[in-house]
Amino acid sequence: MSASRTDPPNLLVSIKSVLPSLSKAETKVAQEIIREPEAASTRTITELAHAAGTSEATVVRFCRSLGLAGHRELRMRAAQAVIGTGEGPDREIAGGDIPSGADMSRIIATISYADVGAITDTADALDTEACEAAVAALAAAGRIDVFGVEASGIVGADLTKKLHRIGCTAFNWPDVHSALVAASLAGNKDVAVAISHSGATTETVEFLEAARDRDATTIAITNHARSPLARAADYVLTTAARETTFRSGATVSRIAQLMVVDCLFVGVAARRRQRTAKALAATAAAVSNRQRV
Repeated sequence: MSASRTDPPNLLVSIKSVLPSLSKAETKVAQEIIREPEAASTRTITELAHAAGTSEATVVRFCRSLGLAGHRELRMRAAQAVIGTGEGPDREIAGGDIPSGADMSRIIATISYADVGAITDTADALDTEACEAAVAALAAAGRIDVFGVEASGIVGADLTKKLHRIGCTAFNWPDVHSALVAASLAGNKDVAVAISHSGATTETVEFLEAARDRDATTIAITNHARSPLARAADYVLTTAARETTFRSGATVSRIAQLMVVDCLFVGVAARRRQRTAKALAATAAAVSNRQRV
């Protein structure tokens, strides 16, 4: 499903989204453009192929993999990406990996730049039609099952609590056995939401496939639009996050996922405005005497 937007998404975001699905030769072209987008905006097809250590035919196939008309459109999109991302010395300092011995000011600059960039790029990359359809499915769902592993599970718990707070029947499953049991009991009025940065986490893919086999509506939140998880989903909501050093901490990816989760929650709340207002008032009153100044 194509996104409803006037301008195309940032080229670098698009490349990173499809990177795992590219051939080895196409990956060389992708990595060269990511490394030097400004150079890619001016190079001929021969120069780009030489810089990537591949052939002109591979560059053409790479353009097709991105849905581009050809090398000319690739150059134009590369130029737009350079302008949009503010390429230059300041970006290199703030946007790169954290070097050994970095002081706290460098760490703060790098993390804040990455977080803000993840939110901005995700907003640009999100398919608004897919978001609207996902919100409609969640708002009408008989039951909502949410699953993710590790950091993605934390994001899933956040979505579940938000939906539960406004009266939706939503469950977050902390382990794969519980998730698979829930998926096996799903029906065509239910919704399954799976969250995975890579889109290749085996347990998460199995959960969504099981729910799909039971005719539940399936939603994937992932950084890779052509991942196994995306293939199992009715609606794919794509994040755009490039992790810096210490990827195992799932820092930037979590920020991007939470942004998508907030969009879904607010969308559902807006569709059920009166019910949401009553639910929020009731839940606030229920815990009001537990609050401490």
